[in-house]
Amino acid sequence: MRPSPLIRTAISFTAAIGVAAGSLAGASVAVSAPAAPPSAVTARVDATRTVNNLGLSTSEAKNVQCFLTDYWGYHGSFDGRLGSESWQAMQRNLQANWGYTGGIDGVVGSGTVKALQRMLADSWGYTGGIDGVAGSGTQAAFKRFAARACP
Repeated sequence: MRPSPLIRTAISFTAAIGVAAGSLAGASVAVSAPAAPPSAVTARVDATRTVNNLGLSTSEAKNVQCFLTDYWGYHGSFDGRLGSESWQAMQRNLQANWGYTGGIDGVVGSGTVKALQRMLADSWGYTGGIDGVAGSGTQAAFKRFAARACP
């Protein structure tokens, strides 16, 4: 029995997808080799694309972005997502005023958090240790800052 034109079309389409997928997968010896671990450069690039609101809501993060635009050279959108551009602007603030000594890389590492904790301890009710861990106390103080960050 000969398949209908619709079934033949479906089979041809499925075969074409299979060939394309096989080409993309690159059926070679290299496919079976274990993947190399990502380099430090790759990991850093991925980390800078990460959004880290440190517990802020979208509207609170928009307030922080407003503050960063007014004072620290943030030129991104007010989208309520604190990504690398937002954190680079915050790092400029922290470097100028709160003892941040790291690079202006937009990565929210322990150095960034320690400087942020110093800022939050000064005026925003943070009473925890300057430990570089953005725990509940850091996040609560950051929320207080965000509530008044932009008029």
